[in-house]
Parts: sequence; structure tokens; C-alpha cells
Amino acid sequence: MISPKKNGSILNQSVLVLNTNYSPMDICTARRAICLFYNEKVDILESYSEHVHSPSVTLPLPSIVKLRDFVSHNKMDVILTRRNLMVRDDHQCQYCHTKKGPLTLDHVLPKNRGGGDAWDNLVTACRSCNHKKGDRTPEEAKMVLKRMPKKPNKIHYFQQFIHDKQGAWRPYLFMESF
Repeated sequence: MISPKKNGSILNQSVLVLNTNYSPMDICTARRAICLFYNEKVDILESYSEHVHSPSVTLPLPSIVKLRDFVSHNKMDVILTRRNLMVRDDHQCQYCHTKKGPLTLDHVLPKNRGGGDAWDNLVTACRSCNHKKGDRTPEEAKMVLKRMPKKPNKIHYFQQFIHDKQGAWRPYLFMESF
């Protein structure tokens, strides 16, 4: 999974990848989608208003692509990574709600007390709150979590990538009818 466009390159725009049955599978960069298109692995269903240019070709920037060959992919799991945790928690400290400064990951139940690296035990925290909480539980530190951590559903995870430019994604992510 990738997060929304970080730098100014249009090649880093998010692209929704659908299986041949139109079920959402992944999100990749426009760069990756263009490579898949030229390798005849996908068809472009929707495009952004921007175009990419080479000396001999102009191509609309893909927004939604569909695989040409079916991939057996029943997993609805979102992989536990730092980036995916930050996306789940909206890049916001789950204790003081700030989005400023460097953010860390905090174990709700500290590791030294049996807490592991799991969706339901990790939250995004600013350094100040993480230090204040230390190796205590939020209750012991008298700190309240914005929301209890839980494992995200892949469809809900994909829905977080929808912004003004990704309106065409909505029907494929069960947010409105076709």
C-alpha cells in the first residue's frame, strides 16, 4: 500500500487496482500502473485530468486500472506496517490529537508487559505523549486514547485514499452505486 501523493510528481498519484471481477485489490502509484499498462497486464478504466508525456507518446494519468488476468486474492488483510498504522490513525497522536512534529508508535500494553506488535496494541503517538506514557498502560498514565486501536478492513483502508481527485473510485469501494 502506498500513501497519498507525498511529493509533487504526478507519477506518485494513487491508482486503484481492480481484479478482473472489479473487486478492489490494491493501491499503487501511477508510475507502477503505467508500467503494468505497457506490459499489457492491466486496462485503464479511469484517468486523472493530467497526462504523462514521453518523446513519442502521451498517456492520460491512470486513476483506476483493472487486471487483464484474474488473480486469486481473497485476503482482505491490511499488512501491519508503520505507514499503514499512520494512515489508520490519520497521522495524528491518539492521545493529544496533534498532527505536528515527528510521530512515533506506542504499544498500548507495553512490550515488557506482554504487549506485542499487533493492530489492536499499536497507536500513533507524538514523542511527548509516548514519553509521558512510558511503560504504563493509558489508564495507569491517566491518558485517554482518541479511539481504541483495531485492525482495519481493506475496503475501509482504501476509502481513506479518496480525495477530490479520486471520486471515480467511490463505486468500486462500495461508497455509492454505479
